[in-house]
Order: sequence, then C-alpha cells, then structure tokens
Amino acid sequence: MKILSCLGTVTLLACGVPALSAAATPELFRDPSQPVERRVADLVSRLTLEEKAVLLNHRGPMVERFQIRADQWNQCLNGVKWDHPATLFPTCIAMAATWNVDLLQNEIARVLSDEARAIYNGWHLDPNAEGDHKGLIYRAPVINIGRNPYWGRNHEAFGEDPFLTGRLAVAYVRGLQGDDPQHLKIAATLKHYAVNNVETDRKKLDAQVSERSLREYWLPHFREAVVEARAQSLMASYNAINGVPNNINRWLLTDVLKGEWAHDGFVVSDLGGVKTMVEGHAQKKMSYVDAVAQSLMAGCDFSDKEFQENIPAAVREGKLTEARLNDALTRVLRVRFRLGEFDPFASGPYSRISPAVIDSPEHRAIALKAAQQSLVLLQNRDHLLPLDRTKLKRIAVIGPLADRVVLNNYNGAIPRVVTALQGIRNRAAAGTEVLHAVGGLVGGAKLGNSPLEPIEPSIDVAVEQAKAVELARSADVAVVCIGTTTAIERESRDRTTLGLSGSQEELVKAVFAANPRTVVVLMSAGPLTVPWLKTNVPALLQAWWSGEEGGHAIADVLFGDVNPAGRLPHTVYASEAQVPPLTEYDISKGFTYMYLNGDPLFPFGHGLSYTTFAYSGLRLSNSKIKTDGTVTVSVEITNTGQRVGDEVAQLYVHDVASSVVRPVKELRGFQRLTLQPGERRTATFSLPAAKLAFWDEKTHAFLVEPGAFELTVGASSTDIRAKAVLEVTP
Repeated sequence: MKILSCLGTVTLLACGVPALSAAATPELFRDPSQPVERRVADLVSRLTLEEKAVLLNHRGPMVERFQIRADQWNQCLNGVKWDHPATLFPTCIAMAATWNVDLLQNEIARVLSDEARAIYNGWHLDPNAEGDHKGLIYRAPVINIGRNPYWGRNHEAFGEDPFLTGRLAVAYVRGLQGDDPQHLKIAATLKHYAVNNVETDRKKLDAQVSERSLREYWLPHFREAVVEARAQSLMASYNAINGVPNNINRWLLTDVLKGEWAHDGFVVSDLGGVKTMVEGHAQKKMSYVDAVAQSLMAGCDFSDKEFQENIPAAVREGKLTEARLNDALTRVLRVRFRLGEFDPFASGPYSRISPAVIDSPEHRAIALKAAQQSLVLLQNRDHLLPLDRTKLKRIAVIGPLADRVVLNNYNGAIPRVVTALQGIRNRAAAGTEVLHAVGGLVGGAKLGNSPLEPIEPSIDVAVEQAKAVELARSADVAVVCIGTTTAIERESRDRTTLGLSGSQEELVKAVFAANPRTVVVLMSAGPLTVPWLKTNVPALLQAWWSGEEGGHAIADVLFGDVNPAGRLPHTVYASEAQVPPLTEYDISKGFTYMYLNGDPLFPFGHGLSYTTFAYSGLRLSNSKIKTDGTVTVSVEITNTGQRVGDEVAQLYVHDVASSVVRPVKELRGFQRLTLQPGERRTATFSLPAAKLAFWDEKTHAFLVEPGAFELTVGASSTDIRAKAVLEVTP
C-alpha cells in the first residue's frame, strides 16, 4: 500500500483500493470520470451476498477482496468527537438561541466540517498519524423537538418550535455537507427520526400521535432538512409510533421519507436498534433474522453487526429480497462515493484542508462569537448590567459552575477551556480582585470521574455557603453561576425537576441577602423554572453550556463589551403544574408557546438588550392572497438607544376562525439585525400561504383554509410590536 503523492496514480486509503499501475485498466467503479450511479451499480454487481452484508455493518471488517474498510462513523454535535482536542462550540440549544442562520451555516457548521475533513486528510496523508482514523459520515444534527422540558437531551437539539428547528437544521446540514454540486464535504445524519424526546424507557416507548400532529409538529423540520438541504442520512429512533417500532416502520422510513420526500440517501438504525426489536418492544417474540429482514424491508438500510450476521440467512429464507438488499447497499455506497472515498485523494475539493485548522485561533474566535451571540439576558432590573469595570474593586464569583465548563457525552478530548471565573478575571480591570467560592452543589446522579462527568467535590455545604456569603458581602457585585450538569440532564437521563437541583437556590438566596447587587448566570440546557429568582434577583443571564470560550463570552456581556441579543428557543414554564403529562404527545394540551396554559416565566423568543428598539410601518405586499399565493411582510426597526445592538424580529401567524383547533400563534419568520444607535433598517419576511395550512385528516393533505389570519411582528412571542390582518381567498 502506497501513500498518495500530489502527482501520483496511487489509491485511496479511505476505501483501501489496491494501488494500480499507470497502465492498468481499473474496474468501472474505480473510474472517477464515470457517473456515480454507474460506479455504484458496478461495485454492487461484483459483491457476494456475504460482502454486501459486511458493508451494511457500519463498523464491520474490511472487505478484503476490494480492500474496502467500514466507514467508522463519528459525532460532531458541538465539536468533532476525536481523541485529540478539537474546537468546542456552545451546545446546540445555545446555537439555537443565536437565532442566526448565517452564523450556524457559514461559520459554526463550516468549522465543524473543516475539522472533520482535516482529521480525515491527516491520516490519509500519513497513515501513522496520531488520533482516531474515522470516516466522513457524521451523526449530527439532532433535530428532535423539545416538547418535553424534562428531556435529558435538550442540549443536543434546537428547541421546541418546528419552524425555528427547520431553518437551523437546513443551515447546519448545508454547512456540514458543503456546497460542491458533485462532492460531499461530510455526510450529515438527522437524529432521531421521529417523535423522540423522552429518555426513560426509550428502547420500548410507544408514542401515541395523531396523523395531524405528526404532520404539523413532529415531521416538518425533518422534511425541510431532507428536501431543502438534502441531508444524506437519517437515524431511525428507538421508540415506536402508534404501536410500530420506528426501525420497522415502513410508513415512516419508506412511504414518507423515500417516497414523498424523495430521499436518495440512507436510513441507519440507532445503536442496538435491531436488538430492540428482539428484546425491547412489547411484541411477539422475534428472531434476529426476522428483525433484520423486517428492518430492511421497512426501509432501514444500515445498522450494526446484526445486519452482517443475519442478512445472508434472511435472503436465503426468502424474508429479505435481493432487490431491497441491493437498494439499501446502493444508498449507502452512493453517499460514500459522493464523499470521494473511491477517488484519487488529491482530486477531491476538500483534500487540502490542513490539520492545522483544528482548534486554531480563527476557529476559537468563531467559538467565542457563537457563545457571545447565544447568551440571553433574561432580566435586568434597574439596569444593573452592564457592569462598569472601572468602578469595581472586588467581584465575588460564586457557585458550583463558576469554575467549570460543562461538557456532554458527544464531546471528545477537551481543548483549552475558559470558565466564567477565568473569563471574568481576564476581562476585569487591572487591580480588580476577583474572588471565588464554590458555595454549594449541583447534585444529581452519582457519576464516574471523567472530564465529561466529574465527581462533585466532597464539601460541607453549610461551610461553603457561609464562605460565599462573606465574599458577596464584601464585594461590589456578586456573580453566581448555577444550573445543571450531565448529572442532571443527558442522554439516558431525563430531568426529575424543572427547578434548581442540589443546594443552588438556597445559595442564591443567601448571597442575594448579603449583596442585592447579585447577577445570576444560569448554565443549563433545558428550561429552569426559578420563580423566586425572577421575583428577587435583579439580573439573570442564560448562558447554557457555552463551549471552550464561554467564560470570555459571559464576561464580555457582563462588562458590556458585547450587547446581548440571544433569544430563548423554548418556553420557560412558570411552574411544573403547567406541563402536561409526558405521555401526552398532543401539544395542544398545553405544551410550548403555541398552547401554553397560563403565562410563562419567560416566553419563547424572549431576550433583552442594553439598547432599545422601536417597530413601525408594518406593511403587507398584498392584503389578500390566494391559497397558493405568497405575501411579503416588512417592518421598520430603529435602534432608539445609545449602543450598537442586535434585534431579532419575529413573525407569528394566527388563524382567526379556523375550523380546527390551531395554535395561539406560530412562528413563521425571523431575522437578526445589527443596528447602530439611531439606525433604522427593514426586516422582510416572505410568507407563502402554504405556511398557513393545517393537516386535514380527511384528505390526508395540507389544507389552506380561506379566511382571516392575524400577522404579528415583535421581539418575542409575547412582546408584540405590530399587527396586520391578511385575508386568504379561494
């Protein structure tokens, strides 16, 4: 095996194709001048039944006859998972809080895919390169909807709204897969398809969902990522829908995905997905051969060792057709060919991305920008923030998360990280004392001692709280950093409360009593129901799990070097009593901003600024449109304050007199604008009538019902600044 030179005629290590002499005639599948479909068909035609089975095991052995290795898929949610440090961005819920599609596509996801390619390029140019040698199929993004505020994986997803999630999913996928018309940069995998947002008993859970709810709430963002962004893969989730496990759900995997949406990529099971057919879901006893056959016949194309071990028997017993087997293999190989695995390495458009870019200063700067734009100023009573650093002699930075960066189970080796404590020290004026006390504990599950799940220190809570109180009393301002960790919320671990865990709320109360100039920095993924804090603490900042540069971003906002403009991508419920049972999948029963019972603690779309904005001149391009028409909505926004700042204008719609129950409001457009003091700009939204439709269960299609629709534009789902009425005619 040779290493490819820039001028060479040798082969890819990626697929392990044996080196060819210049005079040799390659098989058609090795010829990059041929169309991909012909190359794939040629390779499929050469494979034995057993070799096909091996290639449908994503971590199978090498197919020796053609030297084709398994892809060895990877993860890149908010940083490429690698055994060497890579750039660590804020978690995905924080990315959603930026409400910035351009940032997500052209900066964050571009960096993720650059680093994924750089790793791949590194071990191709040097087969002995350090680090894991993974392929280019990445299991991201997670685009499940945050209906469930207790869900342990809220940090992986983009919030509770399908429209916001859809726009962010399209951006993320495009950023990962690149813009070359013939080649993929990396291949994105949408997770977890579908109706998946409960961790408890997830491998046998059966979600009971109406056809209308599926089409309006649980599937539209998946459709957008498939149809618009051409996501190459989807992962079938563990759960069942209406009694049918998703791994064998032909309606979901074939009729909708591959039929209606014309998806030409592949479906992969979640890890152990076939095993759940045998051991997890309550159904008639199923053998592994039957589980594999039914999964493939339903539309699951790619899986674990169970596929490799049982496909030959399934075909020989007549339970799996060879035509369907070949279709599955074609779908998987099509993606691998488009990734360039079977082409000369140097010919690929992404082969020159150097490993030097990994966690480079340029990439760290984007991680800082992402964290800055994600921070949500929830409350700022009496303009406590921003802090004037020139007037602060002593700052007390308190809390169990003040000197910690929370990671998740899809992060790899840890880069150099900046905690809130370190960020404040780095950004404070020279000579300012920045003192620290842990003050209390987050609590939660007992964990193993690793960077991802470190054991909390063994402390006397009363003693540590007393130390924190003394620091706060002697300081000009107290900054208290509290929230959640992976001991509270993560994969396979749903939250047990929406409130603060451990001794954290008691810590805040004690610190606030000692120093009313208290700022609370909330570091969590899911929403925190903290009514006492809202009532009493003057300043609240939602900082999420904010990545490697999060500490600097927090300090930048606290000191006013950055004007916060993040917006909540979910509702913060005022009480747990507002949340319907988690077995209720009909969101109209009280879930999300669309159907919330009562007032929220903080509404969907909410976020404050250090400046002010005025809205005026709401205009519709037409006051009436047909059911297949489009209206353009525009509004003037003026920065009426003294600081440059970003405003996130949000467009909501409401069907005034629908024949079926419809949301109080639905997000149908948003735009993040940067305005100088006194500057006025126009926010413009294109609203097709199709976005006013509901799913008609009689005709099994979307229906735009003629009538009046209220269009509202504002700074959040409750802070509405302008209204208009649109009439839809037959």
